[in-house]
Amino acid sequence: MAAKTAPVNTGLLESSEVSGQLLQLLFGLLLVIGLIFLLAWVVRRIQHSLPVKGSQQVISLLATQALGPRDRLLLVQVGKEQILLGLTPGTIVPLHVMQEPVEVSAPEGNLSSAFAKRLAEALKSKAKDVS
Repeated sequence: MAAKTAPVNTGLLESSEVSGQLLQLLFGLLLVIGLIFLLAWVVRRIQHSLPVKGSQQVISLLATQALGPRDRLLLVQVGKEQILLGLTPGTIVPLHVMQEPVEVSAPEGNLSSAFAKRLAEALKSKAKDVS
């Protein structure tokens, strides 16, 4: 007499294995994403604790004038000395060292373009309407 064995339901086992693998994959993915966010937070905290270089800046750009689409003049102050530089796509050339410092004032109320004037007027009228 041959013993008959009942067929084993392998479909149920395969489905549980696949769902276990998917769960493991999802957990690993969430772990990596969480690690990325944690490292970004740590880097941001470290950057905020470093001293700001802008407060100790020795070189500053005072003025710029476009000469063409890719060429311009720059007035740079280094310490108490002012230097006029020529800037092209390939080079920066010192053109002149100023004997006397040039006073550069940036008038805040003087808007150069018509679009900027209209935008300022629209913002002022919008602020009046809200009040």
